[in-house]
Amino acid sequence: MALNLRQTVTDFLKAHPEERFTARDLACWMFENMREACEEKRRNSQQDLSEDARLLWQLVAEISANRPEIQKRWPQVRTTETRPRRYYWTNASEAAEVAKVESATPELVGKLAGKALSEHALYPLLCRFLHVEQGLYPKRIDEKRSTNRHGPNGNKWLYPDLVAMEDIGAEWDREIRACVQQVGAQRTRLWSFEVKLLVNRSNVREVWFQAVSNSSWANFGYLVAADIQESAMKELRLLAASYGIGLIRLNTEDPSESEILIPAREHPDIDWDACNRLALENTDFRDFISWVRQFHQTDNARVGDWDLPEAVE
Repeated sequence: MALNLRQTVTDFLKAHPEERFTARDLACWMFENMREACEEKRRNSQQDLSEDARLLWQLVAEISANRPEIQKRWPQVRTTETRPRRYYWTNASEAAEVAKVESATPELVGKLAGKALSEHALYPLLCRFLHVEQGLYPKRIDEKRSTNRHGPNGNKWLYPDLVAMEDIGAEWDREIRACVQQVGAQRTRLWSFEVKLLVNRSNVREVWFQAVSNSSWANFGYLVAADIQESAMKELRLLAASYGIGLIRLNTEDPSESEILIPAREHPDIDWDACNRLALENTDFRDFISWVRQFHQTDNARVGDWDLPEAVE
């Protein structure tokens, strides 16, 4: 019997709703459970598929190539922007997916996203990636340490989830660092991060403009997400070209494998008026600015209680 690859992929995903599978997972299932059809495909192929590994590779390639048509015919089939890409079936709307993830208990988040995480659990993982892989000094900004003197919505979209300092002269010779300090040239770049569990077509513009709003003061602003659906990527690239905010996919299983999918465009000058507003409203941000000041005075980035991974403190 011939292998109807599109129908087979769809039927398998539909039978395992909300579970996520790579193209290789799907190919291995076909090879193990549809051996007769796979053997017929091997015999009829013009390519050399005599080795099982070659046949599996061909199935993986064809699943990937058929993905657009599968999703066009069955909108319930969705994919993530992770590498490797993951396929899953859901009857929920994209807006409902976001609502479920953002309001779920850790156990339900685990069922939806394949891992038991809340948004707050992403912060230390991002800190590890920023410090170990990017050489930054990160600091969590806790909205609970804000004055809220402007009312419950007075500071909406004002604070980023994390900020960070970059010592751009970390590899410079001691004399160069001393000279730069004396002439008052730039020694740091400041970064801002808005963190989300899930970005898809239903919330892409809202979360993007939230990142734009609370990162306008910094040299670099980033939206960070643990799960980015491929359906949102076109819009994300268009928005990045217009507004300069970057995009990071956070790998929650191994933060060192996180990816900067879209680099942020640098703003050469810090908006100190905006920084003043943040410092007046939030003590965490005021501490951050204080540590940046102390770094410029002492040439010691370790001054300050940064949110560094324990193994590298």
